[in-house]
Amino acid sequence: MLNRLPPWFKQEIPEDIGLIRNRLKEYAALNLDTVCKSARCPNVNACFSSRSVTFMILGPSCSRNCGFCAVEKKALRPPDVSEPYNIARSILRLRARYSVVTSVTRDDLFLGGVTQFIRTAYSIRSLNPDTKIEFLIPDFAGSLTAFFLIAKAPVEVIAHNIETVRRLYPYVRPQAKYRRSLEVFVKIKESGFAGFLKSGIMLGFGEREEEVIKTIRDLKESGCDILTLGQYLAPSGRHFPVKEFIAPEKFEYYRKKALSIGFKSVYSAPLVRSSYKAEEAYLECMI
Repeated sequence: MLNRLPPWFKQEIPEDIGLIRNRLKEYAALNLDTVCKSARCPNVNACFSSRSVTFMILGPSCSRNCGFCAVEKKALRPPDVSEPYNIARSILRLRARYSVVTSVTRDDLFLGGVTQFIRTAYSIRSLNPDTKIEFLIPDFAGSLTAFFLIAKAPVEVIAHNIETVRRLYPYVRPQAKYRRSLEVFVKIKESGFAGFLKSGIMLGFGEREEEVIKTIRDLKESGCDILTLGQYLAPSGRHFPVKEFIAPEKFEYYRKKALSIGFKSVYSAPLVRSSYKAEEAYLECMI
C-alpha cells in the first residue's frame, strides 16, 4: 500500500474552519448524514466554503461491503421519515442553487429504499422550487421498478458510479456487477428520464489504460452525459490498497479522451469526486 501522498494533494487550510464544524454539528442535530463526513471526502473544505454539501439518505450504514468505501458497517436502521423534510429545510437555509443527494446501498429495503429518494426530491422541490437536484443512486439490485420510479422524480441529474474497470469488480465491488451498473443508465433512459446521466471512475486500483478507456466508452454507449475521474485513497489499512498514484497529466489525458468520445462535461483530476463541482458540470451540459 502506498502511504505517502504526492505533492499535488496539498490543500490550503480553509479560512473559516469553524463554519465547517458548526455546519456538521447542525446536520448531526437533525439526524442527517453527509458524504462529506461519512465518506471522508477530501474536498470538504472547498465545498463547505461554497455552500455545497452532499446529503446521504437511508442511514449511515451500508448493506454491502465494498473494498474501497469509508462508510461504516454497523447495524442497519429503518429509514427516518423526517429525513426528506430536514434535508429540504437544510438546503433552504443554505440558499443552495444546486443540491446533491446520495445514499448507502440498502438491499434489505423494499426496492432498495427508492421511495425515500422520491420523498426527498418532492420535499426539496416544495421548499426550494428553484434549486436544481442531483441524485447519486445505488444500483437498486437491478430493479426495473426502482429505475422507473427514480426516472419520474423531479430532478435534473441522475448519477450512478461505475467506480472501476470490469476486471477489478470482484476485488473492489464484490457485491456489484459491472454490466448491471451500466444497465442503470440504459433502463432509466428507457423509462423516460429527460435529464442528464452521470457516472464516476476512481483510479489507482491497478487498472490499465486500455481498461479505463473501455469503461469510458461503455458509459457513453449506455447514455452517460457527465463523467468524473479521481484518485482512489484508501480510508484505512483494512481497505483495498492504493496500487498507484495517477499523475495530473494522466487525468488530463483521460479528460480529453472522454470529451472526444462524446461526454458533455468531464472533471478529471486527483481530488475530483462524484459531486465535485456538480453544479458547474450540469451548467456545462446546458450550453
